[in-house]
Amino acid sequence: MPARLAVLISGNGSNLQAILDAIRLRMLDAETVVVVSNRKNAFGLERAARAGAPTRYHPLKPYRDAGRSREEYDADLAELVKEYAPDWVVLAGWMHILSNAFLQQFPYRVVNLHPALPGQFPGAHAIQDAFEAFQRGEIKQTGVMVHLVPDEQVDRGPVIATAEVPIYKSDTLEMLTNRIHQAEHRLLVNALQRLIEGD
Repeated sequence: MPARLAVLISGNGSNLQAILDAIRLRMLDAETVVVVSNRKNAFGLERAARAGAPTRYHPLKPYRDAGRSREEYDADLAELVKEYAPDWVVLAGWMHILSNAFLQQFPYRVVNLHPALPGQFPGAHAIQDAFEAFQRGEIKQTGVMVHLVPDEQVDRGPVIATAEVPIYKSDTLEMLTNRIHQAEHRLLVNALQRLIEGD
């Protein structure tokens, strides 16, 4: 039976598209049972709809406006995702840090993709941070990793797969970003297939 994937996104959804394409081409033994976005106009929702995947919108603002906590938001998000009984929850450009109110509902089943190598450049600006570190002569390359998210630490957790990405003197930030995204798409699909096969 194909693995059931819930994919959480916040934006363009190019990594979601890589998953959808790999499923369609039978390179990934999975089905996308739901795509959840915290942003209403995320293009990834359109990608999901085109592929026939169910979509849900779960905004944070109403919680903030009502003085409710992130834990309450995350607990409700977990209940929403649980309705679809996923085997794996994939964070593919999800721009919220999840609390234990969510993570404890899916122990060692939350998979994150981060555009840096383990232990380097945590947070939302990893590509820019790596680009600037290269310009200062501190690093020669960067990379991407796929890891499990067992707790609230940012961009930390058991590493499933990594890929190195070179940085060139002629690179602009945009060129490096494009090269990292290409590496992400390949690595995410390969890492998910390894998890599904139980490697």
